Amino acid sequence: MQAPPLPPKLSAPPFELLGGEAPVRALVERFYDEMERLEPALAALHERDAEGRVARGARDRFALFLIGWLGGPQTYTERHGHPRLRMRHGKVAVDARMRDAWTRSMSAALDGAAITGELRAFLDARFAEVADFLRNQPG
Repeated sequence: MQAPPLPPKLSAPPFELLGGEAPVRALVERFYDEMERLEPALAALHERDAEGRVARGARDRFALFLIGWLGGPQTYTERHGHPRLRMRHGKVAVDARMRDAWTRSMSAALDGAAITGELRAFLDARFAEVADFLRNQPG
């Protein structure tokens, strides 16, 4: 898995600029919590635990993916192989509405983590690109 290329103004991989594994995992937790709060239709597409929250497995898989994608350890690839994002999301109808729900959830998580400046601009752009790439339905 290859991290997105760094823009000239970022001095290190986003994984490092975010502070490493613990802050990235906290961002993932915040992302799913925001999704549950703001975007129940999107959250409903995920496996749920006994309390009705997005299940630990989904949270942990996304955390491993995000760690590697941001330039950290490639544990996701070692455990699960190439991400194959379009294939893995192919069974879910992803239209503009779902794309936007995902990006709103991530934006709220980034807000909650107080990520700003060039790093925030970089992450916003890359997340938007990936979310749009995963669309498999018109509209």
